[in-house]
Amino acid sequence: MRRFFFTVLSIIISFILQTTVFRALDFSGIVPNLMIILTSSYAFMRGDKSGMAIGMFCGFLVDIFFGSYLGFYALIYMYIGFIIGKFNKIFFPENILLPLALIVSSDFLFGFVCYVLLFMFRNKFDIGYYMINIILPEAVYTALVAIFIYPVLIKINTYLEDIEQRSAKKFV
Repeated sequence: MRRFFFTVLSIIISFILQTTVFRALDFSGIVPNLMIILTSSYAFMRGDKSGMAIGMFCGFLVDIFFGSYLGFYALIYMYIGFIIGKFNKIFFPENILLPLALIVSSDFLFGFVCYVLLFMFRNKFDIGYYMINIILPEAVYTALVAIFIYPVLIKINTYLEDIEQRSAKKFV
């Protein structure tokens, strides 16, 4: 129950920060994608099913407030959560390099899929411009923010796992 409460709270806080504080701290209109950081982090820590669920809820929040089509971003975030969740088998809390690489790659994948589905199908074929001015700067900015957010999420996840293990020992 605590894990669920914290997950919902972290999704809401990340969404609020992404849409308010980081909009004020943008660089040339580029904002870090906190929802990708959250989806990728939880998927990496907890597995593909949890990554899909968290990705779906993060995507629905983005769809409801900013999307043109309901479910578009939810589907993309859900697939990203599923793919990153497959790396859960090699999860070590001490390692920060692999999760950062996965967060950057998931943000890159998100940007590329959005380009293909939202722009390329409308005959806007300037992928070089979109790659240099939107996808890569957002991936770098997201990575810089993830350096500070991911360790906090790891500490909270470790704390919640310790509480769950202690309460499980009481009933054994």
